[in-house]
Amino acid sequence: MKESVIEANNIKLYTEGYGNIGNPAILLIAGATVSMLYWDENFCQRLANNGFFVIRYDNRDVGKSTYYEPGSTPYDIVDLTDDAITILDGYQIETAHLVGMSLGGLIAQIAAIKYPDWVKSLTLLSTGPWGDSEPNIPPMDSRIIDFHNKSGTVDWTHEDSVVQYLVEGAALMSGRKQFDQKRSEKLIRAEFNRANNYLSMFNHAALQGGETYYNRLEEIKQPTLIIHGTDDLIWHFKHTGVLLDKIKDATLIQLDGTGHELHFEDWDTIIAGISKHVKDNN
Repeated sequence: MKESVIEANNIKLYTEGYGNIGNPAILLIAGATVSMLYWDENFCQRLANNGFFVIRYDNRDVGKSTYYEPGSTPYDIVDLTDDAITILDGYQIETAHLVGMSLGGLIAQIAAIKYPDWVKSLTLLSTGPWGDSEPNIPPMDSRIIDFHNKSGTVDWTHEDSVVQYLVEGAALMSGRKQFDQKRSEKLIRAEFNRANNYLSMFNHAALQGGETYYNRLEEIKQPTLIIHGTDDLIWHFKHTGVLLDKIKDATLIQLDGTGHELHFEDWDTIIAGISKHVKDNN
């Protein structure tokens, strides 16, 4: 593993690379409010061991990358997309395979449209379309909304208070698979203690922009792998049908009983799926 800070346009993006930089590149794009730590180091290394150069990084406002005062979001989703390409350019990588989860999946879709020559393939995890979905698909589960409504009761300066609250949220998103509380707590504590400004992560909630690229999924020509849990409470599993319909060259790996998460029990399936997808389309 090698650390590297990519600087451009007065922005600092903290990254880590795994494997041989001469191998096909995979850029991992995390979801909202979480840093690159969401992509577990062992997950990254196992993926790299299959013959890839794997990069994980902190989006703006999380981890060690550039952050802004809580309550301000002076950037939009296209800026985050540009950041992803800036990282590839910083590593002198001309083309890469993008793997995006949740918000990261939306960023990956925009990148495929805006920067088609940079993107060789897409893997979309636990996400939906950057465009209109079917009106009959259930929205985000009300239990998630109820959980977020309790955030005002948390002492966000106190590590144990934060951990107690966010572990509850992680359990809620874990679907029907066994929830690993110790693994979840370890991640939350690491995020809390590593962040330049932990509360800045909530700036992602006000993220806007990207209208120029909305409802243009038919333009995505890159081979696309969709990986989605059947018990996802944030992006309902039925969104996969829209992605499969709109993106011409798309296939699906269904994770039975999995929620909105990168569950340890699914690592073998996910790593094998991504590895085959990348090798077939490199």
